[in-house]
Amino acid sequence: MKFSIILFLVIFAPTISSYAQSDTLYLDEAISIALKQNYDIQLVSNDVSIAKNNANIANAGMLPSVSGNFNRSATRQNTTQTLLSGETRSLSGANNTNLLYGASLDWTIFDGFQMFARYEQLKELQKLGEATLKQQILDTVFEIISQYFTMVQQKKQLKALQMALDLSKYRLEMAQNRYQIGRASKLEVLAASVDLNTDTTNLMRQSTAYKNIKYRINELIGREVQQDFEVADTIKIKTNLIYDDLFNLAKKHNPDLQAALVSRRIAELDLKQVKGQRLPQIALSSAYTRTRATSPLGFATRSVGNGLSYGVTASLNIFNGFLQRRNEQNAEIEITSSLINIEKTNASIKSQLSAAYQTYLVNLDLVGLEEKNQQIAKQNMDITLEKYRLGSITPLEFREAQRNYVDASVRYSNAQFDAKVSEIALKQIAGALTFD
Repeated sequence: MKFSIILFLVIFAPTISSYAQSDTLYLDEAISIALKQNYDIQLVSNDVSIAKNNANIANAGMLPSVSGNFNRSATRQNTTQTLLSGETRSLSGANNTNLLYGASLDWTIFDGFQMFARYEQLKELQKLGEATLKQQILDTVFEIISQYFTMVQQKKQLKALQMALDLSKYRLEMAQNRYQIGRASKLEVLAASVDLNTDTTNLMRQSTAYKNIKYRINELIGREVQQDFEVADTIKIKTNLIYDDLFNLAKKHNPDLQAALVSRRIAELDLKQVKGQRLPQIALSSAYTRTRATSPLGFATRSVGNGLSYGVTASLNIFNGFLQRRNEQNAEIEITSSLINIEKTNASIKSQLSAAYQTYLVNLDLVGLEEKNQQIAKQNMDITLEKYRLGSITPLEFREAQRNYVDASVRYSNAQFDAKVSEIALKQIAGALTFD
């Protein structure tokens, strides 16, 4: 057993030091960077900012509009005038000018309460955008956590394959030594060489997969894809999640359900606006203008004026070909559809949560089982290694124990990963995804 412990330290010393050369990226740090730099989150955040800017009383039509007006025109013409006295006046190339400028105000003071419903609808659209942003954040965080623990899993498998490679190197060295002293055949040396090459290939492929996941994580968090880093070595799994607690969280925080509830409110406000078209529309208008006109021929060659004008208008939709009733019916159907969508979303959440929770429980059992298998395979490997050193077992038995240990290690890391993914999937459905 001392020999196996020494060999283990020799095997893993270079591996551990190589991982320590790169900075460790912790999960909470990756999430923090992604919330600031992820491209999809930034795009949806911009949409929310637009919806927030739109949610104001001016956009709802509650405020008056004031505009400035300016108009200047001129004509050049030949004019002949005959007066009542019979006198005739003529002028060639007469220049006539007109100038008008001022300010006008238009204000709809009543539109059947549509403006108030429109303002509430704009605020609900902002909430809908926030729910969409939350869903995008949850999806992004879920993928980052999933990819992060995939990298942890791949790192564990990389270490297992590295150990398998070093054991194969040791086996080849032992076979060569025995061959030189006549205690082993050339066939044993060749078999050890083939297995070493196989383990080398497996390690190279695993290293490539490990680097590719690293590139994907950098892309997700918005960093330079070539930036090097390492991840933690452990996968901590919460084993105390309760279905009823998760379902209650989902009813409050699931973004899909929140979006469905907001959509129902938007449909109700749309109906309110449509019904408002039955009521009269009242608007005020006012203007202050200054005018100036010149004419070289006529009773007045120049006139200047200024003044204030104001008025009130009212209109009532009496009949528009039954379109009003049709529009109200369509708005009521939209409310019914939104209620159906809420029921559908609730059923979908319950179904997803039930399936994910069952998977979570099974994966927890598999983690315990595979952990025991890995421990047994490790003990078997230690005993086999010592017996192989003493020459009491065949190379084939050594290779089988080696393979069993690697396979058990891989299955254990896979079981941990699957359990962690099922855990974060449950939290994502509940709308309460944490970073641990």
